[in-house]
Amino acid sequence: MDDVRKMAAGLAVALAVQTVGGLVWAGGAAARIAILEDRVDEQRRVAERLARLEEQSTATRAAVERIELRLEQGQ
Repeated sequence: MDDVRKMAAGLAVALAVQTVGGLVWAGGAAARIAILEDRVDEQRRVAERLARLEEQSTATRAAVERIELRLEQGQ
């Protein structure tokens, strides 16, 4: 009977240790996910700014081409 109690106590301790380990792991995973979400949000903003800059450079290039064409026609 004493062996059964020791086994039950050992099992309870093992279960508690595994539960604590799982909670620590889940907390670490949640922190890593939060960091990754922040990075993705930051990259999204950078991508939007880059897209605006690309559109502005396209418009600037078109304006320069029109100016060059007018200068060539005027000569």
